[in-house]
Amino acid sequence: MEKPSTQDIFQSISDPTRRSLLKLLAEKELSITDIVEFYPISRTAVNKHLHILFDAGLVHRQKVGRETRYMLNSEPLIELKDWLRFFEQYWDKNLLALKEYVEKHND
Repeated sequence: MEKPSTQDIFQSISDPTRRSLLKLLAEKELSITDIVEFYPISRTAVNKHLHILFDAGLVHRQKVGRETRYMLNSEPLIELKDWLRFFEQYWDKNLLALKEYVEKHND
């Protein structure tokens, strides 16, 4: 059984390498050996990034023989999207006000 999330999702996805890892793992389950081939960083660095993503609940990991395989867990990202959707109303309102202001002052 995997442990609950202990890492903040926003901190986890703030790093471009980790965002790239999430995209890579969305396509298929990969071992760390496979993942390292996609990045110009050390295996240790990739492992640290994967550990952060795992702690945030953004990836699943499973032992298969002697290797650990990783796969995207999209559930926290769906929850994040739903949370952000609430704030879209403020963006829409502010963008409409900006549009009206620009149109008013361009005449």
